Amino acid sequence: MRTSLPVPALRQARLHLLEHGDCPAGGVDERIARSWRRSLDAGLLPTGRLPDCAHARGGELHHLLARSHDLLAHSKPVMEHLFEHVRHTRSMVILADNHGTLMHTLGDADFLCKAERVALTSGASWHEQHRGTNAIGTALAEASGVEIHGAEHFLERNGFLTCAAAPIMAADGSLAGILDISGDQRSRHPHTRGLVGMAARMIENRLVVAGCSRNICLHLHPDVAGVGTIAEGIVAISQDGWIVGANRAALDLLRLVPGDLGTTPVIRAIDVTLDELIAHGRRRQGQPMQVRLHDGTAMFAQVAAEPAMLAAARPAATRESAPGDALAALDTGDERWRRAADRVRRVSGKPIPLLIQGESGVGKELFARAAHDSGPRRVAPFVAINCAAVPENLIEAELFGYAAGAYTGARREGSPGRLREAQGGTLFLDEIGDMPLAMQTRLLRVLQERQVTPLGGGRPVDVDFALICASHRNLRGEAEQVSFRSDLYYRINGLTVNLPALRERSDFLALTARLLTSLNPERAVNLAPDLLLRLSQHAWPGNLRQYANVLRTASAMLDLHEECIGWQHLPDDIAEELLDPPLPTPSPSQPLAAEPERLMENLKELSRAAVRQALEASGGNMSAAARRLGISRQTLYRKLKD
Repeated sequence: MRTSLPVPALRQARLHLLEHGDCPAGGVDERIARSWRRSLDAGLLPTGRLPDCAHARGGELHHLLARSHDLLAHSKPVMEHLFEHVRHTRSMVILADNHGTLMHTLGDADFLCKAERVALTSGASWHEQHRGTNAIGTALAEASGVEIHGAEHFLERNGFLTCAAAPIMAADGSLAGILDISGDQRSRHPHTRGLVGMAARMIENRLVVAGCSRNICLHLHPDVAGVGTIAEGIVAISQDGWIVGANRAALDLLRLVPGDLGTTPVIRAIDVTLDELIAHGRRRQGQPMQVRLHDGTAMFAQVAAEPAMLAAARPAATRESAPGDALAALDTGDERWRRAADRVRRVSGKPIPLLIQGESGVGKELFARAAHDSGPRRVAPFVAINCAAVPENLIEAELFGYAAGAYTGARREGSPGRLREAQGGTLFLDEIGDMPLAMQTRLLRVLQERQVTPLGGGRPVDVDFALICASHRNLRGEAEQVSFRSDLYYRINGLTVNLPALRERSDFLALTARLLTSLNPERAVNLAPDLLLRLSQHAWPGNLRQYANVLRTASAMLDLHEECIGWQHLPDDIAEELLDPPLPTPSPSQPLAAEPERLMENLKELSRAAVRQALEASGGNMSAAARRLGISRQTLYRKLKD
């Protein structure tokens, strides 16, 4: 149990925070000090009135509970078991969702009445912004277990509480919720934090195992006796051999991070294939197999599901095939777009800046992000800033950062700036043609010296990032006319690629199929043939952005029983534009010159082709393919049966 400062010392530290903006050094626990600062930044005061806190009731609470159905179902039995250990100690067990809203509580009747006075009830938000420093909100902010005792709470009205909370992680590595034990501060117990942490791990294990209904469940531990205990690692493996889910113990044991889930084959984590694991399970049921990590670390692994059935259900091909990159996932068949992607791959990882040119709405940022995700810096940040959207008087501070007190209204702690946030990753400057000339000069200096000096002074800081810029302007022409610095133009123009406008692309049907699938993940929506023909021959001045918005609005206009978008579902202005001009003569190069009755079948075939392409690019991994398509796994399974 962590030792807390005496109440007078905590109150003095809080007063120092209010007067000076920070806690005195060497006193308050650093995590609590950070939480106090966040509480103060949220506009809270220790003795002040609470803001209008969100408190879900009635239908809204019912909706939240329904959304957290799986978390609640697997947490309630564990909470009941946990409560038996704290019963009659003036305490309660609390489950909150990943936004800090209380979902379920169990507690002693006498303490529950007291807890209601500070809104420790279902539906109440205990996010730090609403309740200041508290175990639930602070565990959310820190993404780790915490204990907040008595006067360590930022709000004095909560000082009678002692609370310990631990995060509950979902099988995909995301934060699912928070488990908490709160009680009268006089009943503080040294083992409470460990108890709630163990219970949170039990819930996590239940969530992972439940997620293995369509996958192979692998149990791991360095000690053979640890397999099957609460301390074991649990891994969900797709039937084609990819790690698609894990509890925290498994991530630690396999040296993985949540971002590796869905992108890592099991053979890359341990020295045996899934076939070998299943074969061992078939021969020696119930006996763990010794495996090794690629650094030589030994551990024991046991396949939990019935191996023969799993082996029969697995596809025979593509288990070890490498997944396609993020650029391939966006490829729907246009030759100009594909050539641009191929050229970008050739310079990926090299110190060559990329300049993406194209009309507004063609998908320059999407292309840039895919280029980042396809390269060696993909595990580092992708920092995007739209130079046209940031006010001219703020763009310098936004890009280069500023020292504390650099200007009126600046944050008291200063800001590192977006260039430093991109350290190790990629900086994407969208619409760089709109950057003021003075900023162009500063940016050029950074690119030459690879150092950033914050606004308001300070030491230069080394930076390392890949640079991608984009613009709808003709930057070469503007450089010749001196409206854009020519030296900066040649610095950012290592490789220029031009993305085609929507009206110039040859893959309109495939794009339409992909958009309709992503916009309507739970049902198969199509377009009336005559409408599809008109859409395909429209000029689309806003390109993909405009077209996607039209399809999104039309999809929203569909009744629950409708699956075909017709003229009546379009926005009025678009319908008028489509009907006003005469139908143009189809170009010989356009595959859309087919008669209308064939368009629907083409669209369906392209939808099936998009599914096949996503599966191939994902190495047969159903979860990864569904993510690429923007649909649920259940919808993907249904489409495979169509």
